[in-house]
Amino acid sequence: MSGMEVLAAGAKSFGIVLSTHQLQQFQRYYEELVRWNKRVNLTSITGYEEVQIKHFLDSLSIATSELLSKGAWERETQVIDIGAGGGLPGLPLKIAFPNIRLTLIDSVGKKTKFLETVVSDLGLSGVHVLTGRAEQLGHDAIYREQFDLAVSRAVSKLSTLLEYCLPLVRVGGAFIAPKKGDISGELAAAQRAMTSLGGCLWSVKTIRLPGDTENRYLVAVKKQHPTPEIYPRRTGIPAKRPIE
Repeated sequence: MSGMEVLAAGAKSFGIVLSTHQLQQFQRYYEELVRWNKRVNLTSITGYEEVQIKHFLDSLSIATSELLSKGAWERETQVIDIGAGGGLPGLPLKIAFPNIRLTLIDSVGKKTKFLETVVSDLGLSGVHVLTGRAEQLGHDAIYREQFDLAVSRAVSKLSTLLEYCLPLVRVGGAFIAPKKGDISGELAAAQRAMTSLGGCLWSVKTIRLPGDTENRYLVAVKKQHPTPEIYPRRTGIPAKRPIE
């Protein structure tokens, strides 16, 4: 038994059935996350059940968004996780849906070293780890408007995340961000960024996690038009001066 019963039950409530092998991968991922966290600041949440709920299940909730068809998770859908840090939400999605092609980007080398180690230890294929900044990646023809889905749990304003992520999403693709708390003001402030970057708000879905009392949401944005070449702006500007 993997010991990941809370995760298994929660995933099932999302319509995701995890195999014994996948639960073992999540167990190994948890062990590495806690071990590395002693020397690299990856997360403030390390309790066994808490990680299953607030990290793993919160990440898997992205797959419940109606913006992507269920079939998208069974194909080689191109997914990029911006500011991946400890690999959330990208790695839980990759473990649950091994056919997706995942790119993980973080600006901190110690964190990408952790990600490379976990990817190797879990035997995950089709995962590309990059050390770099979204502001630069968004102007690289190899990555610009190449992804079906961009995801991010980075602690930034929605308007800032949109500038990091939408330039990397193809027209017709999506950006999905898990958010918590009162996000009404953040959503209102991000409307100009969505329009300017070629996106439109698709849905805001309430997410319920086992035993969790926080208000959690999935903000889903559809990419309708190409992003103007001026975006993303140079390093640091999207955070200092969001498009609002």
